Amino acid sequence: MIIIPAIDIIGGKAVRLYQGDYRKKEVVGNDIFDIAKGFEKSGAKYIHLVDLDGAKKGKLVNKKIILNLAKELTIPIEVGGGIRNYKEVEELINHGVSRVILGTAALEDEEFVSRVVRDFGDKIAVGVDCKKGYICTRGWLEESNVHYIEFCKRMENIGAKNIILTDISKDGTLEGTNISMVKQLKEYVSVNIIASGGVKDYYDIKKLNDLDIYGVIIGKALYSGNIDLKEAINLCR
Repeated sequence: MIIIPAIDIIGGKAVRLYQGDYRKKEVVGNDIFDIAKGFEKSGAKYIHLVDLDGAKKGKLVNKKIILNLAKELTIPIEVGGGIRNYKEVEELINHGVSRVILGTAALEDEEFVSRVVRDFGDKIAVGVDCKKGYICTRGWLEESNVHYIEFCKRMENIGAKNIILTDISKDGTLEGTNISMVKQLKEYVSVNIIASGGVKDYYDIKKLNDLDIYGVIIGKALYSGNIDLKEAINLCR
């Protein structure tokens, strides 16, 4: 299992939200490039970037920062937040982004997902963001009546290879990750699963590692000092 440190961006700064609430924003760093280079230096094999302005607006807002990171870092990055058309996916991949995350677009336009998966293969990930088991979209502001397992099975059927599963109620809380949700999904799909939301300590990492999933995204626990990135990476070797 790989450890993927997260950088969420609002107004060009690194932030953390509490349960996806834009009103509960904490700035954790002004220089995103420095944070990313620090993660790289600590041995990260991947970095997870989310343009939260973009998720709200429906198009990438902090694109310049993201493309600069793709150019300057020696490790791959995955990017999400407001990416809802083919041209944007293509541009990001052509400029060195290793994986593009589709959230709202995946729920609202399966034909689009099918097309990008066909053309870009495992460079596409589907972001499955849930509250009480049901998918939320548009920067987590809108709730749907689509259950996450049903949705993930549909995504697997159209060829998606990577799913990022987030329990919004856990995100940014340091209350521990939703292990049972991840475990349940693993019984129904055979894609790469990346767990996200609420990871608080090494015990969480160990439990996820025992499930033999592809990866885990860690945000607040790194910024708060609960988890040391090097130590977390060593734990999963």
